[in-house]
Amino acid sequence: MFIKFVETLNSPTHILIYTHKITPRVKYVFNLIFKDCLGLNFSLTNQLDEFTEYEGAKLSYTHQNKISDFHVSAHTLLFESGIKEQTIQIHNHSVYLKYFFSTVHSAVPFDLFAASFYLVSRYEEYLPFLPDAFNRFDAENSLAYQYDFLRIPLVNLWICEFEKILTQKFPHLKITHKKYTYVSTIDIDNAYKYQEKGVMRSIGGYLKSIVKFDKDDLKQRTSVLLRWEKDPFDSYAYQLEIQKKYQLQVIYFFLLGDYGVNDKNHPSNNYGFQKLIKHLADYAIPGIHPSFGSNDNLNQVRVEINRLAKITHRDIYNSRQHFSMLKFPDTYATLLELGITHDYSMGYSNFNGFRASFCLPFYWYDLDDELETGLKIHPFCLSETSLRYKDLAAPNTISEYAKPIIDEVKKYNGELVTIFHNDTMGTATNWAEWKCVYEEIVNLAIDGL
Repeated sequence: MFIKFVETLNSPTHILIYTHKITPRVKYVFNLIFKDCLGLNFSLTNQLDEFTEYEGAKLSYTHQNKISDFHVSAHTLLFESGIKEQTIQIHNHSVYLKYFFSTVHSAVPFDLFAASFYLVSRYEEYLPFLPDAFNRFDAENSLAYQYDFLRIPLVNLWICEFEKILTQKFPHLKITHKKYTYVSTIDIDNAYKYQEKGVMRSIGGYLKSIVKFDKDDLKQRTSVLLRWEKDPFDSYAYQLEIQKKYQLQVIYFFLLGDYGVNDKNHPSNNYGFQKLIKHLADYAIPGIHPSFGSNDNLNQVRVEINRLAKITHRDIYNSRQHFSMLKFPDTYATLLELGITHDYSMGYSNFNGFRASFCLPFYWYDLDDELETGLKIHPFCLSETSLRYKDLAAPNTISEYAKPIIDEVKKYNGELVTIFHNDTMGTATNWAEWKCVYEEIVNLAIDGL
């Protein structure tokens, strides 16, 4: 025991943390900040004598009086259980930009650990809120939107500034950071505009065009079905060309739900659709895109995962919700139960930015059960649809809107996850000018790698 203590004492990668009460929330957030972000090992103790006698790097975290030279005054959040309305008062700051849970007699002017937990755990999304038309938590309800830090990974900024104080106090500490990475994700919501739709849907499409007197659609539909013309949503050769050219890590999320108002992909048993899935899975990671109709229906999500597993002959571990239908804790609890280990739904469907104010993968903390789970969350922060419809960007102004967000992820050695769709890279009239945007975003993303 003594030998182990001496080794720890002399370790340049270890810090001892005193807190009056060791809770699952305390363990989670210190693991997130010290281990995952700073590459440090840490030990927690609630024994004041042990802490006082320790001569290595150490930090006290408690709402008691200041008991060490390096002390962070604690808010009550990490020592509570359950979900309660929290009093949030946002303060502006020249270094920390914005903060809440302010404190006194502390190394930082606020409880960095509790505030980080509040944002990363998505605590505010467990509280009552006014849902949007799809019963989702809207970006405009969030603290990040209301106080203008949605486009900044604020928790990463806080940790970066805290690191400066930590290394100034303990210069022997050896801090390591993860390397910046880029993951290109592509959602296949509607694999083809005309192909592989089946006889009845094709007839329905013709009738709809006739009723609307849409001669262009009638002409294009016929040309595609007769194989005289390429389907306007078929951009797969281009996607694979870009993937190979830049050696990208790509994940495809396939919608395999039953047909519905908000789920209009092809039947999962369609041969042409299955052939496409198998082809893309030869070059990239396949993931499930749980349908709009599968919300609140665990068995339907299971069916869709099994469909993809059967088509690809692989176990499926990656998921992203269609329409970003993310509801806490139900969505993540369902995915965990069904064996999903990586989810890419943490973002807003209509705003670019950082939903969890964090740009690194992290494990989901289940506030209902008060435990860190095995489901790793990969936040996305940039999609072409938000660039166009919310930012009102044009193909020639993409860099102006996308680069600041990409640079934020690079600044904090994060994981940049972008979303594109096959139809926006094809020849559909309403996206005809946007095909080049994918490669431009890729160039911005890999610059410096």
